[in-house]
Order: sequence, then structure tokens, then C-alpha cells
Amino acid sequence: MSIFQACDIRGVAGKELSEVMVRRIALAVGVKLSGQKVVVGGDIRLSTPALQRIMLDGLAESGCQVIDIGTVATPVFYYALKSTGATGGVMVTASHNPAQYNGFKLVLGPQPVSEEDVAEIGRMVAHNLRTSGPGSVSPLPVTADYIEYTAGKASPGKLRVVIDAGNGATAAIAPGLFRRLGYEVIELNCTADGRFPHRPPNPALAENLAALGQAVLEQKAALGIGFDGDGDRVGFVDENGRPVDNDDIMVLMARSYLAREKGAVIYDAKCSMVVPEEVKRAGGRPVIARAGHTFSKAAFQRENALFAGEISGHFFFRELGYDDGMFSGLKVCELVAENGGLAAQIDAIPNYLLTPDIRVPYHGPDKAAILNQVAAALTAYSPNLIDGVRIEFADGWGMIRASVTEPLFTLRFEAKTAERLKEITALLLAALPAAVRESVTAKLPPGCL
Repeated sequence: MSIFQACDIRGVAGKELSEVMVRRIALAVGVKLSGQKVVVGGDIRLSTPALQRIMLDGLAESGCQVIDIGTVATPVFYYALKSTGATGGVMVTASHNPAQYNGFKLVLGPQPVSEEDVAEIGRMVAHNLRTSGPGSVSPLPVTADYIEYTAGKASPGKLRVVIDAGNGATAAIAPGLFRRLGYEVIELNCTADGRFPHRPPNPALAENLAALGQAVLEQKAALGIGFDGDGDRVGFVDENGRPVDNDDIMVLMARSYLAREKGAVIYDAKCSMVVPEEVKRAGGRPVIARAGHTFSKAAFQRENALFAGEISGHFFFRELGYDDGMFSGLKVCELVAENGGLAAQIDAIPNYLLTPDIRVPYHGPDKAAILNQVAAALTAYSPNLIDGVRIEFADGWGMIRASVTEPLFTLRFEAKTAERLKEITALLLAALPAAVRESVTAKLPPGCL
């Protein structure tokens, strides 16, 4: 799998991301941003300090005026871009990926980085393109300012909440932010440790929130909030310790925003059809986007949306202009304070039969060819190709897509009846090559076939 992916650059540190490769990446980004003000931050992974140093030096050598904001969470990086007026930036992180990975989230201008931008960086790296100029590196601590700014966008609260930083970049930030607003915070895994010793850094998987759910029950907390490695993704558990689907969080958020103002709400292609249905019911305009934070952000900006969300746990807010897992936590706390327990709010949302993400590892170089084959086999159903292959019906849908951050396919199915779920699943599976079909079938949850 190439390190130059659809939304960013990621690979195993010290292997795909060798020091030589990282310097070439830094110099290529420097060609794009030479002469501009550029922000650079990094997460808490063990490999980050060395990669961050190479990036700082390479950008300065390329003529960039670099602002070094040190070790931060990604939302702090986005805040720094906004507050400094920088043209672009680089955040050294592999987000929710395991500890051995690292990478770079890129900002190259006012529009979100595109798949074509990342591919261009890859071509520049291959040709070792570079430029030079009178650059500089200036340190600028911004975390305290981020806390004050973000607190100013949220309401004070008194709830007891459990915060699970997952030993990631929010460990030294999120507890202080919530306490700044009056919350009683119970800390879980709030010591930064780039090995992620207590749980994988992906809060979108329910099994990674098990300890958080137990802590909520033991502490009699109102809810639990779990972050990914760099703090731009979030997951929730209710007061009963039950992991909450982010589709349902999106419905609650959308209703809240649409009660005050009508407008567009962005949802990703893997979301339950309940999301667009509830957005319409609340008077909003649902807009589907390809899964991946830069695709959602592009739609968010293009539509001047009130809110955007992904089931991965990225949530974008008009009042910020970017996605922020910590601010997302504050907004859900506000919903609980205003409307009562999270469990009751979630249980009141209509739900259909929806599978979790079915994640099927696949390391072959022909993922695009497989998706083309599936689309060709399903032409009679007018597949939606916004994100992989998605077939849609009035009473359900199914899709297969290639992950933009990991070497795997993901599939998801939804229907209003059990029989229809089986039919839609079988229809899509029949279009897959035999080897992939067998791998998918082995991972299907009960009731799909």
C-alpha cells in the first residue's frame, strides 16, 4: 500500500517512512509552500520528534517561515493555522493507526488537501524535487490559547465525565479543557505514551471503549468520551457504559444545530440512512460525502454546512471551521445537560438493521480493479460510486470501499427487515471475486446471510 494515500501520507516509521523519505517529503511540501507562513506540529508517537525535526528543517530550507507549535493534538494544529493566519501546515501523526505507524496531515492552502495534491507530492518525492530560500523556524506555544478559545465556544457544565485519552495527544489537553468549563473529570489513560499500551488508538471500534464503559459505570458518570491518537476523532459511551454509534451522535448533533438554523448537514457514505432521514425531518438538507476527513471537510466548506460528521468520529463545526474531537465531546455534554441522559436520547432515535464496519484485510495492489469489477457486475442497480461501490434501495443499501488509511476493504449493509438485509448482502457479495467473497463471508455478523 502506497504511503501517499487519499487524504494524507502514512506508513511504518523507520521503514516506509525512513529519514531519507521524510526529508524528501519535507522538501516536496516545501516546493508547494515556499515563502509562506507554515505551521508544524506533532503528536506523541515515539517516532514523531525525529520526523518533526526533519520536517521543520526541510521546510525552512525550502524558504518557508515555519511556526513550530511543538507536541500537540491535531485540533490544536488546526487552531494554530487559523489563529496565525498561516497559508499551510504539516501535522506529524498517524491519527488512529497503531503505534508503529506515523505520517503527515497536510494543509496546502484554504481548501482541504485533495487526492491529487497528495499524488503530486508523491511524484515530486519520486523525482526528488526541491527549492531553496531564506526560511526560518520560530517556536510558538499555542495549547493554552487553544483551551481558552475552545472553551469560549462551548457552554459551562457540571456533569461528571470520564475522559479516555487512550494515552494519546489529548492526554495533557482534554482534562484541562473540560475542567476549565466546570466539568468533574475522571481521567482514564491520560498519560501520554506513544506505545498506546492500554488500548488501540481507534475509538470508532466498540471493543476499544470497553474499559471506558466500565469506568463510567464504576464512577456513576453521565457519559464517557474516548479519543484517538491525535484527538480529531472521538467515541462515546452512555451512562450505562454502552458504546454509542456515531451515526446516532450525528443525528443528535444535527437536530441541535437545525433547531436554531436551517442549512446543510454533511454525512459520509457509510452512515445509516437514518441520518439523512432525520436531517430532512428536522428541516435540514443532507449531503452525502466520500468517507475520509478531507472529503468531508471539502463538502463541509463547499456547502457552508452547519455540521458534518463521519461514523469514524470526525465531527466538523461551523463555529470552528474544522473538526475537533475535544469540542465534539463538549457539545455532546451540552446535549446531555439540556435533554437528559444520553441513553434515552439514543434509544429514541429510529434504527434499522445495520451492520458494523466489516473490515477485511487486503494487501493486493488491485483494490481499484476489484471495485471496478464489482461496479460492472452491479450496473443494473445504478451503483453510487462516490465512495467505492454502493447500491441503494428505498428499504436499504450495501457498499464496499477501499480504506484510505489502512490495507483493507470495508463493507456495510443496512435494511429495514432481516430478509431484505440478507438479499442486499447476497447481491453485493455475488459481485465480488471468489477470494474476496470468502474473506468477507467469514467476517459477516450473524443474520446477514
